Amino acid sequence: MDSQAHPELTSTKLTSTELASTETSSTIVERDAADDDLANRGAKPEADAPRATSNRSTTPSSSTFADYISSNWADREETLPAPRESAAFAATRRARISAQYPGKRLIVPAGAAKVRSNDTDYPYRAHSAFAHLTGWGADSEPGAVLVLEPTGEGHEATLYFRERAGRDSDEFYANPEIGEFWIGPRPSLAQVESDLGLATEHLSAFQEVLASCDTDTVVVRDADPDTTRALDERRRRSASPATGDDPVREADDALARDLSELRLVKDEWEIQQMRLAVDATARGFDDVIADRPAIVAHPRGERLVEGTFNRRARADGNTVGYDTIAASGPHACILHWTRNDGAVREGDLILLDAGIELESYYTADITRTLPVSGTFTPVQRRVYEAVLDAADAAFAIVRPGIRFREIHAEAMRVIAERTAEWGLLPVSAEESLEADKQYHRRYMVHGTSHHLGMDVHDCAKARRELYLDGRLEEGMVFTIEPGLYFQPDDLSVPEEYRGIGVRIEDDILVTAGGAENLSVGIPRTADDVEAWMRNAG
Repeated sequence: MDSQAHPELTSTKLTSTELASTETSSTIVERDAADDDLANRGAKPEADAPRATSNRSTTPSSSTFADYISSNWADREETLPAPRESAAFAATRRARISAQYPGKRLIVPAGAAKVRSNDTDYPYRAHSAFAHLTGWGADSEPGAVLVLEPTGEGHEATLYFRERAGRDSDEFYANPEIGEFWIGPRPSLAQVESDLGLATEHLSAFQEVLASCDTDTVVVRDADPDTTRALDERRRRSASPATGDDPVREADDALARDLSELRLVKDEWEIQQMRLAVDATARGFDDVIADRPAIVAHPRGERLVEGTFNRRARADGNTVGYDTIAASGPHACILHWTRNDGAVREGDLILLDAGIELESYYTADITRTLPVSGTFTPVQRRVYEAVLDAADAAFAIVRPGIRFREIHAEAMRVIAERTAEWGLLPVSAEESLEADKQYHRRYMVHGTSHHLGMDVHDCAKARRELYLDGRLEEGMVFTIEPGLYFQPDDLSVPEEYRGIGVRIEDDILVTAGGAENLSVGIPRTADDVEAWMRNAG
């Protein structure tokens, strides 16, 4: 995926109190007796459910029904799993962040589900910092919170989440947000404790933590806005008189930065996840090429490309790591083309930028540009090989100790040289590369690399001196993705170039002696791509 950042989706969510307040008075009166009976039995009234829909609910609420539905269930056999492989690595990460915050309570929420429309949610994804510190990925529980409580020699970690409800509660059948009748079984505290190697508590106990928070509490602000607002109020009440600065916000921003920088160097388990994500993505690319006849025949062939790849993502992983870019013809010149509603025509190129995210949340990010007919035209091949030369030149300098920005500079050197050779620049390549010129950047405005891991643009909150100006270390994983994009209406280039967009993107691991291209097995040279197209099916 090209290295321009995507804005994150945000949404608001009504609290149970706000939802209840939308009920009419007649509705409330009609249910008072049933709610009182449920409350007396320790059950949770449906109106208090986080996503109650009482204006159209037909769920029975009588005590007779409640007694009946809570009876005649088989005993559950609770098996405690062995700790998952990621648990030990997550513990090491927690120890590292603990050492940076002695005496501070750290709160890392997973975040709530985000509303898509009315009472339907987007597929749930926990905050990456939470997943990184717990080892809990696609199977994590919405609303969970990790708390690192300071002790004399570090921190004690406790995971708070909403344990499954007993069959004597109405939650399991009347709560469409978290009830097992609606979303399936949920794990017990004991199961998660065994699985993740973390002490666990019911989410209700987290309220006691909130009540005791002061200015020595630091939170990942963007993970759960409701938790952050509650903490801000408590921390500011206990703070010293204002001095013009906001020490609470500054501490939170520092934690976000430090957690982001914690992911700059991947551990052994993370690197293995990256390899698996790349392997799955390679199979997705194979699937797309095998479906070429149907894709070309459909008036919205780009949608078939997207669907074919996404099918593999769901089969071999959790989902796609980002919206698939299936950009055919001139659409390939649009860096973030995700509408994917165009035709895929013989004679054009199609730029496929896609990656599969695993259950662990680690994702690949790979781009290949393919000739739809199976063979590059001479001008298409010329552009393609220039981009490949830029990618190879950038890869050739990767080793521990160089600065991250040098990768981009090396790719840009080749882009400037090729576009100057073709007579597209008003000056020489050397002059264009000067900081106050940059004519060649008209045809590649994005960056060449970004870190990769749990987020497709990983470690985004790291300090510039550790990211763009940082020195490479063994275990870093990032993309190399130069491109050339000649817009269909760009009069600065000859007509034969117009409408051609090419990007080649690979996932790179820094090794002790240099680098490894994790995605090198996906055909890259023009000849290999043409053979790939011929032999598919």
